Amino acid sequence: MIVVRDPRPAVDPSALMGRVIEACRDVIVEQEAYLCDLDRAIGDGDHGTNIRRGLDALAAEQHRLAAMPFREAMSAAGTILVMSIGGAAGPLYGTLLLEIGRGLTADPSARFADVFRQAVAAVARRGRSALGEKTLLDVLYPFSDELMDHTRLSLLAGKIQGFADMTIDMKAMRGRASFLGARSIGHMDPGAASCAFLCATACRELAEAGVA
Repeated sequence: MIVVRDPRPAVDPSALMGRVIEACRDVIVEQEAYLCDLDRAIGDGDHGTNIRRGLDALAAEQHRLAAMPFREAMSAAGTILVMSIGGAAGPLYGTLLLEIGRGLTADPSARFADVFRQAVAAVARRGRSALGEKTLLDVLYPFSDELMDHTRLSLLAGKIQGFADMTIDMKAMRGRASFLGARSIGHMDPGAASCAFLCATACRELAEAGVA
């Protein structure tokens, strides 16, 4: 879900959209229990289940999404995530995709990295959070920086887990985890973990398909 709007001519955007959705769903299915374990340490313990519900819903609609122009597909996917993911994660992930779709619709010639940066800022506003507060923004902001720097997707895929790892030493400042105060230190943020899995998976799929 990075630069599908302008793929190489040999890439079928519809097939690629479905491939990315399936790969993201597969990684969440594989990591569902792990994400729940992370969330159980500092939250409600259902993050993996919630994210899987969202990816299941996307997978169920993948053919409809793949038939749309990329910007419309992002908006539709964002709505699906808002409606299907429980807790705070749904509005945050949904906002990211909705804002990508909105940004590309407003300026179809815009560079994806610029649109993505604006979408991350919208997520921050929606969650009233900032970098360093132990949330998925601690993955999204450095990921956005790498896109702005034109880092190749194949290289970026290998960096993303490190962004999530950095949340281990942070104190949670938002959400249920913030009630633990200093006791939240030493645990990876589950939202950052799921975000890292999804972003890395999308990067790998796009890189393998030849998308720069």
